[in-house]
Amino acid sequence: MRFSLWSFPGWRSAGQACLLGGLAATGQAPLGFWWATVAALAVLLNLVARETPGRAAWLGWCAGAGYFALALSWIISPFLVDAAHDGWMAPFALLFMAGGLALFWAVACGIGVRGGILGLVTALSIAELARGYVLTGFPWALIGHVWIDTPPAQIAALIGPSGVTLVTLGIVGLLATLRPMAMASGIALLAALWGFGAWQLAQPLPAATGITLRLVQPNAPQDAKWDPGHAQVFFDRLMRATAAPGQVDLVIWPETALPYLIADNPDLPAMIGAAGRGAPVALGLQRVEGRRGWNSLQVFAPDGHLIAAYDKHHLVPFGEYIPLGDLAYDWFGLSAFASQTGQAYSAGTGPAVLNLGPKLGLVLPLICYEAVFPQDLRGLARPGWLLQITNDAWFGTISGPYQHAAQARLRAVEQGLALVRVGNTGVTEVVDARGRVTAALPFGTDGYLDAALPGPLPATIYATWGEIPVLVLLACCAALALITGRRPVA
Repeated sequence: MRFSLWSFPGWRSAGQACLLGGLAATGQAPLGFWWATVAALAVLLNLVARETPGRAAWLGWCAGAGYFALALSWIISPFLVDAAHDGWMAPFALLFMAGGLALFWAVACGIGVRGGILGLVTALSIAELARGYVLTGFPWALIGHVWIDTPPAQIAALIGPSGVTLVTLGIVGLLATLRPMAMASGIALLAALWGFGAWQLAQPLPAATGITLRLVQPNAPQDAKWDPGHAQVFFDRLMRATAAPGQVDLVIWPETALPYLIADNPDLPAMIGAAGRGAPVALGLQRVEGRRGWNSLQVFAPDGHLIAAYDKHHLVPFGEYIPLGDLAYDWFGLSAFASQTGQAYSAGTGPAVLNLGPKLGLVLPLICYEAVFPQDLRGLARPGWLLQITNDAWFGTISGPYQHAAQARLRAVEQGLALVRVGNTGVTEVVDARGRVTAALPFGTDGYLDAALPGPLPATIYATWGEIPVLVLLACCAALALITGRRPVA
């Protein structure tokens, strides 16, 4: 199997693959054009299946580059917060991110093409699964995510997001054959998924919890969030919303909402607790001990004592920490990237379920980026609900926050648990155990929302078995592709 520059399929074919990848990306939030994803990928697989492994790998890379360049276009936003200083890096960040993730598609197409369309479907599904784990993982904009907020997403409760991707590519593969019977089977499979999802959504909801939550959205722009001159303004917004009239059981602030360090202001917990008027307050803050810092969530009682705490453990590479930064300090004395010298966040000990008392019960906290990793929600005591606090001001206003929120909603479907999401600028919403939004604040506004917490469903198959069902399906598909081999494409 040869992969070389000499296998390059030509600029016309490469351009077609790139455009098809870009069209496939329009199925992601906020557009949600799932039909465009299905059509574009069907055409792509039909083209790739005719090629040699080397040319197939190139087409896969070009398609992946187009897909990720559009789907992850929000990645430039953090560099535009201080455009004069960091703006020059924005195009390089997008190019390297898109080109790097496209390598997963390139390898999948180069290897999978030997098994024909079934081989491509299987290899691409494995590549998308691997994206969630390799180098700490980045399962953002998975192919299966195009179904979020549509009935087919309900199968995530059975086989998880990677299973949804496999089924999606299975439909695409059947259409890509251009054979009438296979295409009819693909359409029938899609109709069956739609029907199952619609039936699932029509089932009775669990009993209400009787819990009322206050979600506080301070709307602090990222370019002003850490400006000392604006700190009191944002803190006052948070305190006014917390102390507003109304009977609630818990007040929630977003990620890193507190603009001050408690270590330097020990009176803050009592002030914040008192503002809750009898309700505890959960808030995102930066916790510091010595030279180390953590991105944390802490819950304060009305008298200010600490009820529960959690430190974010799945950090953003190059955003919250530099890979091997501590190792470089230990070995070579380079302190510029080491968390132990205060130059990056330290990671928490791992996922945790917090006990917030008899009424609020057990909750699984997720801080920002952690909500895109379904594996981080498994292997723990089953909570009663999920809580994500986030600061999506980093992600701009066009696509990033909406993609992030959509992926968080899929966690609710997978687990059969309500999700409460509180963002600095949005998306702030309450989601029921089947992934439907029951209450929300307008994006990019300053305010608060008092909302009822929906009840939980019984543990789903995916919550119980994780990736085992999809791994079995992938193994069966791979075996079948090896047996049947490559067949002519219509």
